[in-house]
Amino acid sequence: MKTTVIIGGGLGGLFAGAILSREGFKVTVLEKNDTAGGGLQNFRRFGMKFDTGMHVIGGMRPGGNIYRICEYLGIADKVQLRDVDDDCTDSLYFAEDQTTYHIKKGKEGFVSSLTEHFPEERTNLEAYVDAVYRLTDETDLFYLRPSNDVFPVHSEEFNLAADAFIAKYIQNPKLRNVVAYMNPLYGGMADATPAYVHAIVSVLYMQGASRFVGGSDRFAQLLVSVIESAGGEVRCNEGAEWVEVNDRHVDYVRSTKGNEYRADHYISAIHPCALLPLLSEKAFPKAYRTRLNDIPNAYSAFSVYVKFKPETFPYINHSEYYMTRYDKVWHFGEHHDTWPLGFLFMTPPEDNQGKYADKAIITAPMIFDEVEKWAQTTVGRRGKDYELWKKEQAQKLLERIEEIHPGFNACVDKVNTASPLTIRDYYGAKEGTMCGFSKDYKNTVLSQLPVVTKVDNLLLTGQYNNLPGFCGVPLTAINTVEAILGRNYVIGRLNSIHEQL
Repeated sequence: MKTTVIIGGGLGGLFAGAILSREGFKVTVLEKNDTAGGGLQNFRRFGMKFDTGMHVIGGMRPGGNIYRICEYLGIADKVQLRDVDDDCTDSLYFAEDQTTYHIKKGKEGFVSSLTEHFPEERTNLEAYVDAVYRLTDETDLFYLRPSNDVFPVHSEEFNLAADAFIAKYIQNPKLRNVVAYMNPLYGGMADATPAYVHAIVSVLYMQGASRFVGGSDRFAQLLVSVIESAGGEVRCNEGAEWVEVNDRHVDYVRSTKGNEYRADHYISAIHPCALLPLLSEKAFPKAYRTRLNDIPNAYSAFSVYVKFKPETFPYINHSEYYMTRYDKVWHFGEHHDTWPLGFLFMTPPEDNQGKYADKAIITAPMIFDEVEKWAQTTVGRRGKDYELWKKEQAQKLLERIEEIHPGFNACVDKVNTASPLTIRDYYGAKEGTMCGFSKDYKNTVLSQLPVVTKVDNLLLTGQYNNLPGFCGVPLTAINTVEAILGRNYVIGRLNSIHEQL
């Protein structure tokens, strides 16, 4: 039986491990935290469970790309989801003119939603939507199509800057910023983010979004069950401490518990810059190490986790975006004297979700510079000034929620906060990045990190290699696994299974 050791039990590591387990490999996953799942992990406060991230997911409705991967893994019918309302998948509030936009599902839904506010732009909106679908059609992996193009040729628009791509179709400057409202989901930046990133994420959510019911950790446990049912192991509280490499070949991985793990293949699912200290300097060429350290990271976030007083605040079955100014939508990753520029707000669904919400999550993009002064501190020892700063930031967000939901603060029982330092330390993400490496159309070589490395049996996976998020990471896991099993092998297997169902 072929064997694989995976460093990191986040979404990328678990998907790669589950796929390999499905193909007969014995997989061992080493995870430093108490539980596996990465961004799918939870924590408990105030007697209830909170997701660490805001999980509104695309691709999980029947026929969607991630749903089909779950079919192949045998877990599609076990995932507990609640679909977001089709007549309002997202609402966007701009404080600048106190306007709220309600976005509907589908091509026509998207167009008609915004035509209500910009009737003169209907034809342009239709052309824009057709264009984003054309861009996604250039990505075979997004549609789980086999591809023999090692170096695919893309259209001129594919690698345009996303803001320039939007401006090509939309005339109204205000509307250009409205259609870019999902920038926080993928670290969107002006004159940097490639159009294809914007297109893939936009199409994903136009097709319909869903939410995990009762916590995203349940999905992580389904992936763990696939690995364990095939004879593999997910070893929590046991991260990798050292990777022994000789002659560009991994001999073993030593864990923090002193155990040595040997395998045919090794996969790193942690931030590549967190991997470097685990290897000797001679393992990778100096140029490769320098390149990894030089790639800029996407911005981080500050989050507030709210527990409501019983039966005081309604459950809202869509995400809400708050934006201060239209012209700031592309500038979340820059320093500003005023914060926040915007945030996402959601009420996660529970089992047997009723009329009222038990909790809410508020997540606002924030650059790491805002917490740099405490960068050398550790959890629980950051000092009183840090705790005071967190309270001040939380209050800023709560005050802005009051704008869109008058009386909100009277419903709040307790709050907990997380800063970019929390994300950095909890996930091992450099600078607390939410979306991996920053993507820049001007330097696609720097923004794209291949899953293969100069070490012949060491591969990479996770959002640092390709697209971020619940869609991008599983698709990258397929790339990683196919580097072992052969090009189009997994794609062929899951399409075959899908056709039989």
